[in-house]
Order: sequence, then structure tokens, then C-alpha cells
Amino acid sequence: MGRGGGGGQENGAREIVSPRRTNRQVFPAWAKDVAECEKHFGVNKKIGLRSNEVEKRILTYGYNDLEKHESQSIWALVLDQFNDTLVRILLVAAVISFILAWYDGEEGAEKEITAFVEPLVIFLILIVNAIVGVWQENNAERALEALKEIQSEHAAVIRDGKRIANLPAKELVPGDIVELKVGDKVPADMRVLQLISSTLRIEQGSLTGESAAVNKTTKAVPEDSDIQGKRCMVFAGTTVVNGNCVCLVTQTGMETEIGKVHEQIQEASLCEEDTPLKKKLNEFGETLTKIIGVTCAVVWIINVKYFLTWDYNENGWPKNFKFSLEKCTYYFEIAVALAVAAIPEGLPAVITACLALGTRKMAQKNALVRKLPSVETLGCTTVICSDKTGTLTTNQMAVSKLVAMGSSVDSLRSFKVDGTTYNPFDGKIHDWPTDFDANLQMIAKISALCNDADIAQAEYKYMAHGIPTEAALKVLVEKMGHPEGSKFDEAPMTPKSPKSPKNDVLRCCQLWNENEPRIASLEFDRDRKSMGVIVNSRTGKKSLLVKGAVENVLERSTRIQLLDGSVLPLDQNTRKLIVDALQEMSTGALRCLGFAYKEELGEFETYDGEDHPAHALLLDPSNYPSIESDLIFVGLAGLRDPPREEVFQAIKDCRAAGIRVMVITGDNKNTAEAVCQEIGVFGPNEDIVSKSLTGKQFMELKDQKGHLRQNCGLLFSRAEPGHKQEIVRLLKEDGEVVAMTGDGVNDAPALKLADIGIAMGISGTEVAKESSDMVLSDDNFSTIVSAVGEGRSIYNNMKAFIRYMISSNIGEVASIFLTAALGVPEGLLPVQLLWVNLVTDGPPATALGFNPPDKDVMKKPPRRSDDSLISAWTLFRYLVIGLYVGMATVGIFIIWYTCGSFLGIDLSGDGHTLVTYSQLTNWGQCSTWTNFTASPFTAGNQLVSFDDPCDYFKAGKVKAMTLSLSVLVSIEMFNSLNALSEDGSLLTMPPWVNPWLLLAMSVSFGLHFLILYVPFLSHVFGIVPLNLNEWLLVFIVAFPVILIDEVLKFIGRCKSGSQASTRKTAKKPKSE
Repeated sequence: MGRGGGGGQENGAREIVSPRRTNRQVFPAWAKDVAECEKHFGVNKKIGLRSNEVEKRILTYGYNDLEKHESQSIWALVLDQFNDTLVRILLVAAVISFILAWYDGEEGAEKEITAFVEPLVIFLILIVNAIVGVWQENNAERALEALKEIQSEHAAVIRDGKRIANLPAKELVPGDIVELKVGDKVPADMRVLQLISSTLRIEQGSLTGESAAVNKTTKAVPEDSDIQGKRCMVFAGTTVVNGNCVCLVTQTGMETEIGKVHEQIQEASLCEEDTPLKKKLNEFGETLTKIIGVTCAVVWIINVKYFLTWDYNENGWPKNFKFSLEKCTYYFEIAVALAVAAIPEGLPAVITACLALGTRKMAQKNALVRKLPSVETLGCTTVICSDKTGTLTTNQMAVSKLVAMGSSVDSLRSFKVDGTTYNPFDGKIHDWPTDFDANLQMIAKISALCNDADIAQAEYKYMAHGIPTEAALKVLVEKMGHPEGSKFDEAPMTPKSPKSPKNDVLRCCQLWNENEPRIASLEFDRDRKSMGVIVNSRTGKKSLLVKGAVENVLERSTRIQLLDGSVLPLDQNTRKLIVDALQEMSTGALRCLGFAYKEELGEFETYDGEDHPAHALLLDPSNYPSIESDLIFVGLAGLRDPPREEVFQAIKDCRAAGIRVMVITGDNKNTAEAVCQEIGVFGPNEDIVSKSLTGKQFMELKDQKGHLRQNCGLLFSRAEPGHKQEIVRLLKEDGEVVAMTGDGVNDAPALKLADIGIAMGISGTEVAKESSDMVLSDDNFSTIVSAVGEGRSIYNNMKAFIRYMISSNIGEVASIFLTAALGVPEGLLPVQLLWVNLVTDGPPATALGFNPPDKDVMKKPPRRSDDSLISAWTLFRYLVIGLYVGMATVGIFIIWYTCGSFLGIDLSGDGHTLVTYSQLTNWGQCSTWTNFTASPFTAGNQLVSFDDPCDYFKAGKVKAMTLSLSVLVSIEMFNSLNALSEDGSLLTMPPWVNPWLLLAMSVSFGLHFLILYVPFLSHVFGIVPLNLNEWLLVFIVAFPVILIDEVLKFIGRCKSGSQASTRKTAKKPKSE
């Protein structure tokens, strides 16, 4: 390696970095001939660059690697997690609670322990939320790292007239001369200078979306050619599948096509938006902030009289102001309790749990969700932009039609071939004759022997090695069988026997190879468009087998072989018959290959290897056309990348669900149109002139958004990565929720930009997977449709538990507001409200995520992304429910203090002292009352007594507070039954449709009993055990919430029916 190797270290010491993509004018090497390219880059292909010139160019162009974008620091990511309205409200509430707890802590350690529970729990929620958010966002950087992994590490370079076999690819500069051979990964964008072999094929589908390997040439192409049309260029990250060549490096690093993809991924990641649900929750949080602010202010104003008093002088002016810090702090605590009550602290946890449940359900349907919010976003998808190759099709070439010669010169036989994969047992040949005639045997022999591909079984999948079209022909041979195949058919292999020997996969091909081994090859080249092999039969007779483009093979044929093996002259009528069959197959977007053979080989009759005199003819490819002349034509096969069987129904389901499907592919326009018509994107006789455009044609349109708004299927072929990204961007600007599928490097920027990026798990590149939100483990388009249905169902369930939690919180706010407005002692502590919001409400809310999906979930149009979570009528309903919750919780508190019995239930058994309603609402003036005493009372096994009678309204409220908390819990359990359906009655949707909800209610009641009857916990939460009579009162007060909501639901149904009939009536005059 000499100086070339040392250059890397030297330059490394100078800390040279790859510059960002510049506006440097690009030299159109693809449009210039070889001499012009050499002149522009100042290089001779035989000598290469000089070492001193290499060093200068490294300083100018930088290293040949992709730029490292600085990711956000861990602290910046943590701070981002608090950029959320609900989280900020929680944070403020926690800080204030902490300060108050610290202030109260001076009264004693016992008070301090209970007071600190609330802020610590809120802080814990915020920390967990931040950790999950940082972990998710950190994964976004992996797409760029995966892109770097597909770059080549080494290259064979000519410098200073010497060949350097393993130069680090990062040290390449524009102007370097590079040699490529089969299996090499292309290290930079390069101009082909010279073909060493007769043909060069590059697999560039992951970058361009083309379904087959592309033949490359040294000839210049028009300057305005798209990436697929640059046939004299090879691109970084693609692979050589056939041939050898010498190339000139034209672009390196970020200037390459893969560098542009890298830049687009980075730009797309900066354009990521919040999901529709997150936007709704942020809007809800902002509204909630205003409501909390107003309500806290009103509570504060109502209670000013208790901590700030004054007298008036003779002129009516206030004087002698008296301020009580203790009471001011007390009412400030009430305001904080109100804020805690208004915030659904458990909502983030329940949403996460529901989404996690959704990901599990989707994983069972082969959709692996990488980002939790994607589950919900799928439910409002309005447009699916799908790649063709590998998503709508199998990305595995397969023979779909076989045409053989008939029993006479004027007849052909046509066979339909099933199967869409490389699995030899996938499908069969229709109308296959029982007698394996000589003509079909010859087609099988040519397909098996004139073939360099192989198929291997890895676990339960069949993988092709070599050119896909040749692999498809080998699969055809296995479906055709073998004349001696009976002994091979005794124990047919199945996909469930992965340990079968390799040659069992292609057992018929193996038998053909054993019977007639290949002894020479006539390599494929782009001029004659065919490949030939000379084989040796067991009898020692040689024959030439040829396959290639039908027109070329037919042109060099003079005879045909009929069904019985007889050979007759090829006349014009038979030639026209074959050409017509070819035309029909080509119209159906089939790639056709013709088969022919020759038995009179002249100088090759005795050919036996390299020492034979005729071997010299094989060393010069210009002799191949004359060797492959005077052929006997036997038939032709039509191949394609077949559509997946289930895609047609999936696209039909999309239409029923109001989702538009757009196909965006880098493949050929005719092929893509044929596939789209077959899978139902276009109708069989539909005029698609305005609906099928190339990427270039779309970019030239004046009204691009108008084109995208067409309410039908659309096709974009020959699309480059930038085209895909622009289509997704325009759709999003127009308010569409876009799901984008893809498997290649070229799809990564659009996957990143789309609302939902969906990558293929089997055929997808790591770059595509890391850029995506969801990965299909079966590469199946229909899986997306199932996932959309699941997403819709999950969203409906999320709406159910969000409605449930918000209605519960409205009830808590109403309770605290009424407490403050009436002036009664505080009935619920902040720590109790926190327990209800987080623990007691959590199980029912999560269980609502298990509600069964609606039967017509995929028959309705997608919801609009700006649809509100809660309608005005639903909000009114929950305000009514909330008002009842407030009245019930405060009411039972008042009943315990003022009534010895209620509705025939005796409450005096514990011996507590009864007071008047007036005394209760003026409890703060207790110290001024004369002759007021408070008797001790029992609570479970405890005796609650007082040194100061006024403590009856403080420590003595423990029983009344327990009743309020128990009513609140019970009402919220009954309210969870109301949330089963937005408008459906419990008579039509009974509780047992969701047994998980009944279990969750049991768990929540169990948790409530736990804190009531375990002494340590009851002390922490400031409550006491209840007796049977008291529980009976709790349930009597709580149950009416079901009856009230049933009445409201009935009014809602009547209202909806009335609106629907009004709409129908309004439409009638128009139709008339």
C-alpha cells in the first residue's frame, strides 16, 4: 500500500473532517464521454492520481464518509420532556405542595410524613415520564448510524500507477480510479470508464426502488436523466452482482446520492410533529390551566373573609386590618388541593398502558411498533403512500406464464404458473400434462443448466443468490419436475423441514446438472442479450443451451421443436405467432425470456475443456453471436415481481375505510401501472393518464396539491428520494395524516417525515427500519390495514378512558369548590385525591382500553386529526355528573355531622356529636361558642377523643372525610360503567361485554379497602374503617350517578337522531 496507506494517518493527524454538502457546481459526468471525464478530474485511468494530488483533494473535499450530526445532549432531551402543559401544571403543583409540606413539617414529624407523600409521588411520575421520553427520542439517532453501516469499508484503487488492493474507502477522493468486481459494495458515486467483463450489473434497488439489477454501460446519457437513467454511473452503497469494471470517483461523502439521503433524513427528523393525540392533550392542558386558574382565584376570593378582616370608620373606609397567616395557608392548601383534583395525574400512565397494550395486539398481527404514539396515529391515517417493490409485491421474481410449442407449427401451448416467492412448493402449474413431453423437458433443461443462480432455505424462508430472474427459472424447473423425478417425490420437502439438505431445495435442477454437466459458458452481454452454455450428456454428445431476450433468441433461430420433440423449420407464420404471444405478455408488464438449443456444434462437437483448440473462440465474446446461431427455438417464459395475494382485498378495505392509497416507486412506469391495475389501485378499464405520473413529471406540475387531492388512487413511478419526501410534505401541509411504507435507503427520508413511517422487516434495510415508527415483520401491505383498524379501536377506547378520567376530575373539582363555597371543613386531602387519581382510577381506566372494537370500525371514514376529544354535549354531560359528584361527596360529609339517621339508616351508633348546619359552615368561629362540647366517638377499634372541642372540626372530621372519600371512589367505579359507551345504554352494552372492567373495579375497591382496614395505611391517608350501615349509605348516595348518566345518554341519542333526520330532510329538495 505504501504511500496510499500512510496518507490516511497523515491526514488523520490534521483532523480533516467531511464538510457539509456544499453548493459546489456538480460536473455532469454521466453526460460526458470517458475522455472528457478524465480531463475534468485530471487523471489517467491507467496511472490514477498522484499521492501529492490526493492530499490536496482530501483538504478540499474532506473524507469520503457521512457527516456526524451533533445530537441533543441528555440534559436538553430531559428538559424537552417538561415542554408539555399538563406536565408543567403537575410540576408547579408538586413544588407548591413540597413548600407547604416543609412549612407544615414544623408542627411535627408525624405531619411531615403524610404531607410529603403527595409531592414525592408527583415528582416520581414526572421522573418516569422523562425517562421514557428520553429513551424514545434517543432511538431517533440510530437511523443515521445505520446509514453509515451500508457504506463500503475498503476499495481497490490505482494510484501512482500501482494497484492498492484494500485502501480504506473513507480516503477516496474525486478523481480516484477504482476497480470493482462481483460482490463489491460501491464505495462512492463513480463514472464507469471501462468494462473488463462483457456486462456489468448493479443491484441498486435499495437506493432507487428498481426491482431488478441494472445493466451499466460506459456510454454517456442525457444530462437531465433521473437517477435510474444514469446507466453509466454507479452509486455508493449499491452492490455489484455481475461483472468487473474500472470507475472514476466523481462524488464522495455528503455529495453522493446516499449523502443526500443522509441530509434528507436529518432534515425530516427536524420536521417531526406531535401526534394528533398529543396535540389534543396539549390543547386540553391549556384549557385546563385556564379553568384551574379561574377556579383557584374564585375559591381564594370566596374565602378571603376567613383570613383577612377589617372594620369601617365613620366615613365608610376600611380600618383595623387583621390578617391570619394560618388560615391564609389553610385556604392556599385548599387551592392546591383543587389544582391536584383538576389534573388527571394518572392520565399519562394510563395512555402509556393502553398504547403498550395496543403494541402487543399489533405485534400479534405482525406489526412491530417502535414508537408508542404511532399506535394512536394509525387510527386517523387518511393516506397510505406505499412503495411497490417488496410491499405491494413480494420482491421475489417469479414465472407467471410459460409458453411452449404445440403439436404443430401453427399452435402454442400456454400454462399459467402460480406462486409469488422463491419457495418451490409455493403454487403449481395449471393444466400441466401428465406426459412430460420432449418440448417441456428441453425448456426445463435450459432453465436449469443455463443458469448461475442458487436458492437456499434459511429457517422457513427461501432466499435467492444471484440474478433474481435466474432464481425464478430454477423455481419453475422444480414445479415442472423431472422425467426421472419419481424417486425424488417419495418424500417431498415442506417449509417445516428446514434441516433438509441444500440440494433438496432444487432437487430437479440438481438431477439435470448430474445428467448433463456444464463444460463451457458463453457469458451474457448487453449486445446479443443472451447467455449460452455447452453441456455434455451421459452419451458424450454435446449441446448448446441458450436463454435470453425473446426477440434476440428468435432472430438467431431457424427451426422450432414441437411437442413430440420433432424439429421443423421456423416459418414466418410461426414467428408471428411467437411475437404475438410475446407482445401480449409484455403488455401485461411481464419480463420475457426465450429458450433455444443447438445440437450441431461444429468445432465444439469434441470440446472437452481449456486444452481443446476451439477454446480460443470462447475467450473472445465477439464470437458468441456466431456460435449461438442456427438455433432451435423451444418456448418462452414471462416473469415478474408478483403482487402479494392479499393486497387486492387490503386496498378494497382501505377504500371502504375512507383511506386513499398512493403508490410511489422508483420502478418502471409500465410495470408499476400493470401492478396497480392488478391490485385494484386502478380499475381494469380506468383512464389513468392523469393519475399515473413519473416523479419528474409531478415536480414539474404547477398545481401539485390539486393533483394530490384527487379522490382516487395515484401512482408516481421513477420516483427519487426527494420526490417521495416532497409528496409526503405536501400531503401533510394539506392536513392529511400520512402513513408511508418503504424498505430501501431511498425511502428513509420520507419514512422519517411521514406521520407514520412503516418499514419492511424481512426485505427492509436497517436504515429504513431505524427511520420508521413501525416495522412489518411479514412485509405485508394487508398488515398495515389491520394495524389501522387496531389503531382506530385503540383511539375509541382511549377516548372512553379519557372521558372517564376527566369526568372524575370534574367531580373532584366540584367537591372542593363546594367545600370552599359553603365554608364547611375540608372533606378531601390532596394526598387522598392523588391516591384516587393514580391508583383507584387507574385500573378501570386501563380496563376501558380492553373494550371490544366496533364491528364497523373499518367501514367509517377516518376521523379528522383536528376532531375534539370531547364534544360540547359530552362536556355538558360531565359537568352535570361532576356537579352530582361534588354534591354527593360534600353532602355525605354534612349528613354525618348534622343527621343521626338518613333514609332510615342509623348513623348515631358511633356516638359522635351532632351539630347544626349553621355551626358546621361557621366552624372557624368555634372558639367563640359558649357551652360547646364534643363527645368521643368510635371508628373501628379506635376511640377518637378531643382535648379542645374545636378539634372536632379538624381531627374529628376523620370519619366524615372517610365517608366522602368512599363515596368518591364508589361513584367513580359506577362512572366507569357509564364510560363503556359514549351514547349507548348499559341495557344494550352491559358491563360483562368487558370482563376486564369488572375485574378492575374489584381491584380498585380492594385497594380502597386496603387503605381503610390496614392501620398503617389508614394513618398515612388520614381515614378510619367504616361499619356496614355507613357502607350502605355510601352506595345509596353513589348509585344515582348511573341513573343520571342514563337519562343524559337518552337525551343525547334523541338529539343525534333528530339532527340526522334534519340533515336528510335538508338534502331532499336538492335531490328533487
